Amino acid sequence: MAKNKGTRIIITLRCTECKNNPTDQKRSSRKVDYTTTKNRRNTPDRLEVKKYCPNCNLHTLYREIK
Repeated sequence: MAKNKGTRIIITLRCTECKNNPTDQKRSSRKVDYTTTKNRRNTPDRLEVKKYCPNCNLHTLYREIK
């Protein structure tokens, strides 16, 4: 019997600054993604969190990707 997925799902967060700047080869070659979980009932919208980006070398906005 298959288990249901439940309310908590694993999501991937990606930097918005590196994504918007594809001209810089150094940044686009080193992708750094964060993974976390969220409760899909409490937060049905996409999650946005400020995290440290080693490519940009500062804290930037990380947005949930699908």
